[in-house]
Amino acid sequence: MSGNGGPAPDDRYVVISADCHGGGGILDYRPYLEKRYLDDFDAWARDYVNPYSDLEGDLGPRNWDSSRRLADLEADGIVAEVIYPNTVPPFYPNSSLVEQPPAPNSGDLDRRWAGLRAHNRWMADFCAAAPGRRAGIAQIMLHDVAAAVAEVRWAKENGLTGGVLLPGAPPGSGVPALYDPEYYEPLWAVCAELDLPVNHHAGSAAPPAGERAEDKVILLLEVTWWAHRAFSHLLVGGVFERHPGLRLILAEQGTAWIPEELARLDYFFDRMGTDRSGSQEAVWGQELVGRMSLRPSEYFARQVSIGASFIRGHELPAASRVGFDKIMWGSDYPHREGSHPFSREALRAAFAGVDPVDVERMLATNAAATYGFDLDALRPVADRVGPTVAQIAEPLKHASLPAEAEKCPALIGYGAPAS
Repeated sequence: MSGNGGPAPDDRYVVISADCHGGGGILDYRPYLEKRYLDDFDAWARDYVNPYSDLEGDLGPRNWDSSRRLADLEADGIVAEVIYPNTVPPFYPNSSLVEQPPAPNSGDLDRRWAGLRAHNRWMADFCAAAPGRRAGIAQIMLHDVAAAVAEVRWAKENGLTGGVLLPGAPPGSGVPALYDPEYYEPLWAVCAELDLPVNHHAGSAAPPAGERAEDKVILLLEVTWWAHRAFSHLLVGGVFERHPGLRLILAEQGTAWIPEELARLDYFFDRMGTDRSGSQEAVWGQELVGRMSLRPSEYFARQVSIGASFIRGHELPAASRVGFDKIMWGSDYPHREGSHPFSREALRAAFAGVDPVDVERMLATNAAATYGFDLDALRPVADRVGPTVAQIAEPLKHASLPAEAEKCPALIGYGAPAS
């Protein structure tokens, strides 16, 4: 779309959502399970009670109905998507994305691995049903790194171009912290070797939350903090130093926190690495920092991108400090807090007044480079359904949408007040 002068007002953006969610219905996974697990699966499925209301009734099929999903996304002006998991895999008590399940025993480990493999194989077929328009993300467990490495290789060979979902390792998860310098090394090495992005989504690193109101509020307040730690843990573990080609994507964690956090990390690492006064920082960290060739902000600039699902206009100054070449917009379809069916309006709320060249980066070219989408192949769809440059440049008026639009954080203030 871009020429030397950038997009013209009547050009249509190619819009890629870098943060959507999907998965099969419970029984959809059965054909993908190994035969030895089928009896166990039938017993599990018979007694299973779905904990998520948005996977029931008419809402659930949005996760697995290919035609409906394409229609919903096109109505939003979206032509391609990166798909994180959403539904519950076989033998899991809940979604493996939302929280780390209780530490499994050996029997649970085998069955849960079987469930994740079934999900990944279902996802590969689901992506193949819309060639070039879906980048599915493979799920792994961290309790068996050799099995995780094998699954990463399977994902690469079978077209899951979204890469790998990195689970969290909070206290009580039964696995070492992500900064362990040896335990996870085969996983980082295979992802770097195969050039598959490592995705870390908000929610997947927090400890399990209780059911009291207090538990849920604390989860809301702390869930992104737990997710932010993935960068500092891989940094401290030397992963970015050993694997300069490894790519980490931090999804649905906002952008405004990044400049301050990088400044904080640079401060501490500078103190640890260069201070000669005998400070406590230097005593504790000088040996580790001595093994690093870059500052934290430099590793971030080289190897990290942001899946900014709910980016808002007031975040753009901070986002510009991060770099518009690092940010990928997402609709979070089909989550309650996602922008559907108001994604076109969410784009206006975020990007009106922003240089169209930078908007194009955040909507398309960054995601295409990260996940391997072919922008030329997507162009005919975008010419049919994509929003124009002029449409996105038009500011969205406050209180101009139905009140329900404010379920999406990107549209707070744009819903009509209750009558």
